[in-house]
Amino acid sequence: MERGLVIPQGRRKLEQHLAAMLDEGGDVPLSPRVRALVEDMRAEWRQLDQRIRAFDDEFAALARTNEAARRLATIPGIGVLNATALVAAIGTGAAFGRGRDLAAWLGLVPRQATTGGKPRLLGISKRGNGYLRKMLIHGARAALPSLANAQTGLSQWLRGLLARAHKNTAVVALAAKLARIVWAVLRSGQVFELRRGSAL
Repeated sequence: MERGLVIPQGRRKLEQHLAAMLDEGGDVPLSPRVRALVEDMRAEWRQLDQRIRAFDDEFAALARTNEAARRLATIPGIGVLNATALVAAIGTGAAFGRGRDLAAWLGLVPRQATTGGKPRLLGISKRGNGYLRKMLIHGARAALPSLANAQTGLSQWLRGLLARAHKNTAVVALAAKLARIVWAVLRSGQVFELRRGSAL
């Protein structure tokens, strides 16, 4: 902006504008020094992209070869990154007595405030592993549309929740449900199956 250049937000638009300015010999008034600095940053950006792709390929290979990660990948909303991160963090889930304990460890259960013998549920506790919690919430947000339109017990529960609560609340509740399913899949050694009309 100091040189009169305004680029729309977003990675793709920035890449296109930089290519137009530097590669295609655009008529942008940049000094040779600024042009060299921008080109150096572009090269560093490309190197980081290559490293990220290499890590993604490594995670995908690990998810294909690890039995627990393969089973977790059968759960809606659990992809390669979620599966490998969960297996690395909790192993077989033996440290947790039940699925709710895993959800509580991830900070996905509501806090309680009790006064006068009347418990009141507040927002989620946000304790535990923030990265895993964030990844499960993103996975739940991605799986929500397809799960809400299916004809399963999980879908019926989700549609009922969406009818009475805000969508973001439903996403977090689905993430907590996914954490419980993750624990069950790891402890049972079975793959996850969405059954028509079955309740979870």
